[in-house]
Formats: sequence, C-alpha cells, structure tokens
Amino acid sequence: MGRGKAGADHRAMDPEVGHRVTTPGSDFLQLEIGAAPVGGRADWLAAQLRLAIADGRVPVGSRLPASRVLAGELGVSRGVVTEAYQRLVEDGHVAGRGRGGTVVLAAGLPTAPRSRPPGPVAGPAPAPAGFPATPSGPGMLFGTAPGTDIFEALRAAPARIDLSPGVPDLAAFPRAAWLRAERTVLDALAPADLGYGDPRGAAALRSAAADWLARFRGIRADPDELLIVAGVSQALALLARVLVRDGIRQVAVEDPGSLGARQHLRNWGLDTPPVPVDPAGLRVDELARGGAPAVMVTPAHQFPTGVVLGGDRRRALIRWAEAGGLVVEDDYDAEHRYDRPPVPALRAVLPEGVCYTGSVSKLLAPALRIGWMLAPSRYRDDLVAAKRDADLGNAVLPQLVLAELMRSGGMERHLRLLRRRHVRRRDTMIRAIATHLPGTVVHGAAAGLHLMVTLTADLADVDLAAAALARGVKVQPLSWHCQRPYRPGLVLGYAATAAGEIEEGVAAIGAALRGLR
Repeated sequence: MGRGKAGADHRAMDPEVGHRVTTPGSDFLQLEIGAAPVGGRADWLAAQLRLAIADGRVPVGSRLPASRVLAGELGVSRGVVTEAYQRLVEDGHVAGRGRGGTVVLAAGLPTAPRSRPPGPVAGPAPAPAGFPATPSGPGMLFGTAPGTDIFEALRAAPARIDLSPGVPDLAAFPRAAWLRAERTVLDALAPADLGYGDPRGAAALRSAAADWLARFRGIRADPDELLIVAGVSQALALLARVLVRDGIRQVAVEDPGSLGARQHLRNWGLDTPPVPVDPAGLRVDELARGGAPAVMVTPAHQFPTGVVLGGDRRRALIRWAEAGGLVVEDDYDAEHRYDRPPVPALRAVLPEGVCYTGSVSKLLAPALRIGWMLAPSRYRDDLVAAKRDADLGNAVLPQLVLAELMRSGGMERHLRLLRRRHVRRRDTMIRAIATHLPGTVVHGAAAGLHLMVTLTADLADVDLAAAALARGVKVQPLSWHCQRPYRPGLVLGYAATAAGEIEEGVAAIGAALRGLR
C-alpha cells in the first residue's frame, strides 16, 4: 500500500531533523527512563519488569532483552539493567541461561473474551467512477487522477532511481537468519502441519506476534484474538466486508492520508470522507462534526505528514470511540523511530474501540504478505469467517518461519540494523534537500521510511513528479494523498535507496524544479 511539525524552511524543520539516531526510550514495554526517580533506576526498572510479567505483557518462556541492548536504548549504564535483572532472578521471576539469555519463568496472558457467531459477508463493489484505470506509459502516470492500479504502474515505470515511499531496505533482508529459521521449522515439522491450517493463522505465529506487540507496542492480547492476514491491505478488505454487512457505509480517513488505504476501502463499497490533519494530528472535532461511524488513523506516524497524534487529540479520539465510534489503527511503520520516544498504540488503551492492523511489510519485506489484525470482540468471528471465505488462511510455512525468526530474536536484531542504516539515509536525504531544494520544508523526519517535502513555489506537484520521472527519478506527488486542496509537495522514500543514489536523485528533482519555474 502506498504511505511533523513543519518548519519555516530547510534550516528550521522538525526539531528532530538532522540529528544522529538516539531512539530515546525503549520499544520494549515502551520504557522511558525519565520516569525513574533519581538514584532509583534499578528499582524502577525491576518494578516495571515485574508488572509486565504479572500482567502477561512478557509471557512465560520469553526472553528479556540483552542487558547491553536495553541499557543502550534507555541511555543508562549496563549495571543498572543487570542489577534489575538480578533482582528478578532472586525473586524467582526469571533465570539466566548463558547464551540462551534471561528467560521469564512465570505468568501468562488472559483468555480471550467470547465473541458473536459469524454472519454473512458482503461481496466486493466495483471500482468507483472517480478511480479509472491508470493510462499506460510512464509519461501518462501523472496526467490524470490516479487509478486503482497507480502504484503497480509507478513500480513498472523505468527509472534510474526510485524514491517512492513505503519500502524498507530490501537488500538488508535477513536471508541467513531466515534460512536458519526455515531449517529449524522444517526439522521439527510434523506431516500434519503440511495440511490445511487454521484460518486465523498458525498458532505459533499468533503467539509470537502477540509477544511482539506486547513488547514493542504495549498491546496485551491473547494469541486467540489475533487474525493473521496477507498484509494490511487484506485486513482492510476483510474489515470493509464485515462493516458493510453490519450497515456501516462510511470510514472517515485522514487528509492528507494514504491513497492506497483510501482506494482499498472504496473498492469494497465504503465512502471515505476526509478529516483534516494538522501539526497535532487528526482533527477529532471535525471527525465528530462529520458524523462518520468509523475512522482510519495512523497515530504513531501519520502518513504522509509524519506527525504524532498529540495527547489531547488521543484523549479526544478515545472519548469519541467510547461514545460508539470505531477506530481503525494502521500501525504501518511504528517500529522505525530514530529521534523520538516510542508512541503507544491506541489499541493498548481501548481494545473494544480499536481495530488494530500491522504487518512485516515495512520491517522485513512486502513480498512476504504477512500481517495481523486485532479487532473488537463484536467483529472477531465475522472477520475469521471472511478470512476463511477469502483464502482458507495464509500459507503456513512462511508463518512458521516468521514465528521462529521472532522467537529467536532474529527480527529484533534486524530492526536494530535497519534503524542504523535508515537514519544514515534519512540524514543524507535531508542534507541533499537543503542543498538542491532550498526553501522547501521537510516534515516527519523523526521516524518512518519517508519524508514529506512541501514546496513554496506555485506549481502543480504532479508536474514536478512527471519532470523528475523524465530525469529518471520516481517520486510520489503529495496531491495523490489529498482529497482537499493542500500545499504542493512530494513524498520521498529513503529507506530502500543507497546514500549516493539519494543525493543524485534529489539533485535531479532540484533540476526538474528549476526547469518548471
């Protein structure tokens, strides 16, 4: 699927811009050392870990992060972490197992609530008239309104440099770790495991994903509550079918907001009224005035602006959901943060008001087509029925391999590698923009895989995107992701492109911009 505070110019961008990666706070349990009392950090950390073990966020059999890694994320000495771990050992909560790490010995997750029986699901709607097929040929990509196949057409367009957003560093895919995990799975695989699987997904992956969400997104969920899907796109398709059957015909969306998500919802017969986004995130007051019964949001890193949903807005959105609204939370790239603390998922606060979706497309590779969904209990069985009707469940072997990669710590190590590599590429792009696109404004640099750049020049951003493509550089115009008038701009991905190509690509965009003035 296609996926900040603005400053006055490239020298006054987001306060996070241009710094070295510091990742303040830890993704693990959303820990922030600033909450610890002076002189009592080890006590505080031990207490936080005991609480997480007791309430099931860190389940029995799981491993605590390596002391060196957790100390680095929290910005404390390694002795603080080892002292906290030793106290848990003395309490009998964990045990050190040498190279096997520090393993939890107690506590589990709560059982899932019962949900209603499945009902019929709606069929797909024809593509809306406003979204015709995209004309063929790279020169035609930006000449008309984007059709439902626009992203396939853009991917197929020849170019020297691809700065499209939404793709991680695919060259860094952990092939060796994946192969090791695959061998481990195949060595232990029983013949029965090669039969038809559970449409909800392999139990091993649901358990591993539940652990991952507890550790990194603050979400407590029983594995039985998770539904494994073929990426967020399928999650939206299944949810749309269930909502239409339930009489819901509108899902409001952020504006600017993801064109791809909007297209998926519309293709299944849902209207997508726009709700403005400002530097504090979604305008919840405008959402309430609009009357839509559901809204799709990207609160941890809004696409494409990069803003984080502010505290007051989060509380307002939670109140809106408690009054009967449904929040669809797309947590599309929350793990990729560089210069800001972790942002807890909305689902962690309001499980019965939030339908949460996530995937490994931005962490490992879109080609895996593996994601997950956590729905309110009233929709859970209907979504399982829709998944069963769609494909009987995801392919089992890739699920088992991913579960082993998560269980072994391989995916967490990969995330740390990606963060280091991505932040260097981000900084390269910011410097290149300052040099070749002076006067533009960069947004959303503290996290994610892309930057949004707004222009001060009075021109159509689709013309700039077309001119850049003519010079061999693929970009997405910001207007693709807007339903209402907005400043012209570009959405530029940096994660999948080497630093030298980023510099060359931004220089070509600068030349294209000068040619249009």
